[in-house]
Amino acid sequence: MDIARRLRELREDRDMSQGDMEHKTGLLRCYISRVENGHTIPAIETLEKLARALDLPLYALLYEGKGEAQKTEPKDDLNDWASHRPGAGLFRKLRQAIASMSAGDRKTLMFMAEKIARGRKKK
Repeated sequence: MDIARRLRELREDRDMSQGDMEHKTGLLRCYISRVENGHTIPAIETLEKLARALDLPLYALLYEGKGEAQKTEPKDDLNDWASHRPGAGLFRKLRQAIASMSAGDRKTLMFMAEKIARGRKKK
């Protein structure tokens, strides 16, 4: 995937300058230029900012096909292994709850899970 080319195309399609992107994202214009010229690979958080500035969902920014990106429902592979086992409903609810958490809450949850896992080591 050529994120640099895709980002430039989307920005130009919307008649936006790199300065407009700077104002919408808070990223420096020179950084946006480096991304568009392929000199820098942006982090996911930065891609999210860029997608928001373009009024696009992140998946549309990463789309490689022709025309506009269409959202499709992902195949639920993660739940297939548990779909016929006891606790499948609880597993599904847990996944939904984690997906709707803020990044800070997920970080706190992972911190607590790591503490619990370390506490269970044999003494």
